[in-house]
Amino acid sequence: MERAENCWEFKKCGREPGGEKAEQLGVCQAAIATFANGLNGGINGGRICWAITGKFSNNRVQCVNCDFFNLLEKEETGQAFSFISS
Repeated sequence: MERAENCWEFKKCGREPGGEKAEQLGVCQAAIATFANGLNGGINGGRICWAITGKFSNNRVQCVNCDFFNLLEKEETGQAFSFISS
């Protein structure tokens, strides 16, 4: 089975630990959310960044407009994403 792409790999944001922008912008919470490791096949919160980001920033509108979020919604069952529209 092919390894699933994580949000920081897809977006090339550089905010993963050791990433080129991590020192300047800070490490993304999804990249270090070890409690979420393996969910949706990602490393830490890399494939549920929408839930991690929402938990910390409460900005769900940003997630709905994100290309990676929309890709995940198509790849996964869609059930986990239903909270966004409510």
